[in-house]
Amino acid sequence: MTESTVDLMRERLASLAPEQVEITDESAAHAGHAGAASGGGHFHLVIVSNRFAGQNAVGRHRLIYQALGDLMGSRIHALSITALTPDEF
Repeated sequence: MTESTVDLMRERLASLAPEQVEITDESAAHAGHAGAASGGGHFHLVIVSNRFAGQNAVGRHRLIYQALGDLMGSRIHALSITALTPDEF
């Protein structure tokens, strides 16, 4: 059995030492969308990590995209991100 995209995302995001990770698969709400046809899912991510301290939104997203690597554009078509430090959470 292959790992789910959510499980793979959790494994990769572990590199950011998150205190909390919530991933919601919203793919069903996008059935018929071009991204759904190509097999990529739609996800919402809430992640809390000290690694985001001193980073603006672009820097935080860059860290997340780097962690997810090749999942972006293949298994993940769209990703909505809420990235916070523990103090912001």
